[in-house]
Amino acid sequence: MEQERKASRVGVLGGTFDPIHVGHLIAASEALHKLRLDLVMFVPTGQPWQKDAFSNPEDRYQMTIIGTAPNRHFAASRMEIDRIGPTFTIDTMQALRDFHGDGTDLFFIIGADAVLRLDTWHRFEGLEKLAEIIAVTRPGFDLAALRPQPGWPHLHVLEMPRIDISSTDIRERVRTGRPIEYLVPAAVARYISENGLYLSDGEAGGDHV
Repeated sequence: MEQERKASRVGVLGGTFDPIHVGHLIAASEALHKLRLDLVMFVPTGQPWQKDAFSNPEDRYQMTIIGTAPNRHFAASRMEIDRIGPTFTIDTMQALRDFHGDGTDLFFIIGADAVLRLDTWHRFEGLEKLAEIIAVTRPGFDLAALRPQPGWPHLHVLEMPRIDISSTDIRERVRTGRPIEYLVPAAVARYISENGLYLSDGEAGGDHV
């Protein structure tokens, strides 16, 4: 008798990760557990089309590798870092679908507030055939505001612990000489210090989650 093969379940967490912080890791861990995922792939954006400023892609990619390394169910991908031109979610999910085939279930992990702007995304109507969406709630977010519209991908709402951390605040803390310990993994904090990141007044973009 032919054995049934269970399809793998892959979560995709996109963002500028400027820098990656514990809020990202907690969101990925919650999704991994509650949606029974086999893997969460962290995909730093290369040239975010909705962001005006962001740090060097290689630095953001290296910090993502460092931050995810301790968890064997996490991985970092440079597929958007290497892509020429603006970064669009639809292109990333299509590439992952082409690579994994129909036997893999794909889940795009995003902040619940960003889901409300889904219809502003480039070719968002194509996402329905490629992946399901995991909407991660943020502190104080009204879940009643999440009302999927016709043509949207299947939506999962994921409530995570109240962790109110932002990459913007971390960059500002570095710039003003305040500590970032326990907000980012220790190895990421060392990378930021050793490479002199975020010491200027330049402002980078935020993250999906």
